[in-house]
Amino acid sequence: MTAPEFLATTDGRRIAYHKTPASGEGARLPGLVFLGGFRSDMTGTKALFLEERARAAGRAFLRFDYTGHGASSGDFLDGTIGGWARDAADVLAALTEGPQILIGSSMGGWIALLTARAMPDRVAGMVGIAAAPDFTEDSMWAGFTPAQRQTLLAEGRIALPSAYSEEPYIITRRLIEDGRRHLVLRAPLPLPFPVRLLHGTADADVPVAVALRLIDHADGPDIRLTLVKGAGHRFSEPPQLELIWQAAQEVAAAA
Repeated sequence: MTAPEFLATTDGRRIAYHKTPASGEGARLPGLVFLGGFRSDMTGTKALFLEERARAAGRAFLRFDYTGHGASSGDFLDGTIGGWARDAADVLAALTEGPQILIGSSMGGWIALLTARAMPDRVAGMVGIAAAPDFTEDSMWAGFTPAQRQTLLAEGRIALPSAYSEEPYIITRRLIEDGRRHLVLRAPLPLPFPVRLLHGTADADVPVAVALRLIDHADGPDIRLTLVKGAGHRFSEPPQLELIWQAAQEVAAAA
């Protein structure tokens, strides 16, 4: 596998990325930027599938690791929603030109919404895959027991079992408190560009109710939600991957 390149920021972060340039007719369309999920990296199934499709279609494509994830610098336990949104903004500003289509998976859907709010002129459209806006508050904090909340506040962290790893999730007080400063479902959420949301009915991590709340709350002229019966949170089976690519193509055509 090709080694990543690195974007060095003025404050010392080194953000790992892979960039595929546009070619031919694809150069006339907005580029695609993949935003991964919580504790995920840019070598996942969805990112690599989209990169392959983008290259074949001559589309510009960018995937990267947030700080504390994958090959980027930093410690995951120091990470916050605001910090990861800053990574996305820095990558978008430094490594892309013109409006882009953001493809956000799980937490990446929240990061995409924050990016659109901070840099509206750089977003041509959005695809959300099991998007999880405000999850630190509405899923994590809301789901903690009184004892867990007390431990988090007193010790600064708690350990939660993970369905994807033998290692537990370490959730920090800093993550929760910072998340509250970046909530998107408590204030107006204008999305004045094409948006396609994809969500599986068997998603055990981000319930369908989150997608319904998002589409009800957001304000935009072209926002659509597709529910896929039986699909889980990973949304990485071949038919689901095809749906993601189709949604990206549809957003590009509409944009």
